[in-house]
Amino acid sequence: MNMRIFVIISTLVLAIVSFQTLGYERNKAVPIEKVVYGKVETIRHITDTELIRDKSAGWKHFGGALIGGVIGNQFGDGSGQVAATILGSIIGASIAKNNVPDYRQRAVKLIEMMILTEDKQRVMVIQDYDSHMQFSKGSTVRIVYLQSNTVRVDTAY
Repeated sequence: MNMRIFVIISTLVLAIVSFQTLGYERNKAVPIEKVVYGKVETIRHITDTELIRDKSAGWKHFGGALIGGVIGNQFGDGSGQVAATILGSIIGASIAKNNVPDYRQRAVKLIEMMILTEDKQRVMVIQDYDSHMQFSKGSTVRIVYLQSNTVRVDTAY
């Protein structure tokens, strides 16, 4: 009977986790306010690291508690078995918490460009680095102003 409950709970946990990882968000089309052309005057590559909270840490703690509870349930009988199950759950969650950091590091690559536009204005843009979009000093670029209050620089064709 206990094994059936464990199998049902494990199946539910796996189903919930797999549905959460399927969340695929496509790029959204955003109307363009204006497009300005210019030349890159200066360029600087920026690499930084940032801490990101691990959103799956709670599931890992829960899994540790679940496994610890199943192992603890194998010992004793009656109220001793209940105490061993609870103790196993606490120990399992504790081990999972100690082995799973709450934060992880992510490297962020940015590119900073000073652009002289066709109407002789200077615009500073910082955007994500894209290995397929190579810029250099003197490159002709287009600055795309989007209605979402963001800007994107692309190579002009």
